[in-house]
Amino acid sequence: MPLSKRLFAELLGTFWLVLGGCGSAVLAAAFPHVGIGLHGVALAFGLTVLTMAYTIGGISGCHLNPAVTVGVATGGRFPLGEVVPYIIAQVIGAIVAAAVLAQIAGGKAGFDLVASGFAANGYGEHSPGGYGMFAALLTEVVMTFMFLFVILGSTHRRAPTGFAPIAIGLCLTLIHLISIPVTNTSVNPARSTGPALFVGGWAVEQLWLFWLAPIVGAVLAGLVFRVFEPD
Repeated sequence: MPLSKRLFAELLGTFWLVLGGCGSAVLAAAFPHVGIGLHGVALAFGLTVLTMAYTIGGISGCHLNPAVTVGVATGGRFPLGEVVPYIIAQVIGAIVAAAVLAQIAGGKAGFDLVASGFAANGYGEHSPGGYGMFAALLTEVVMTFMFLFVILGSTHRRAPTGFAPIAIGLCLTLIHLISIPVTNTSVNPARSTGPALFVGGWAVEQLWLFWLAPIVGAVLAGLVFRVFEPD
């Protein structure tokens, strides 16, 4: 498959992840009559990955996440020379999704994008549960580590075929159930970047953590999983 087609698939897939996941938080989570809450948002993120994994997994591998791209490259499953193009495509997809979501959300009278938080990730006073920077950093490293560990394991040639998207989607759902109260859950630098650019201010200032921690967690997972690879 040509790189250009794979990059376009990554852009569309990341667009869907951010629109579906962050959209559920911005548009539906707090709706007074049908609010889906934390559980619904967690499920929405899992469903976006599950649906895209079956749709574009055979095209681009369905990374949708710079940390995933770095992690699978560290694990020896992806060429290093394609890491940066993949990340660029993912970030563009996330920003376009955030722009579309901003337009939809702005269609409601009185909506204040900055005041709403716009599903941005944060720590300290911008953590949903008031968790500090170290707790946020540790959470994002550990959650991304486990996410990549599941991805590498479920897509291994010795794993049962056809079930990887289910394992990965359910893993991301579980991760959100655990960490939404701490950071609003990132484990994905592209997902964090899209909303942060529209919120500005504190969201952009804290964005460094949501690049650093997921990348560190992903690299560690890639290195650790190599222990399980046959010689």
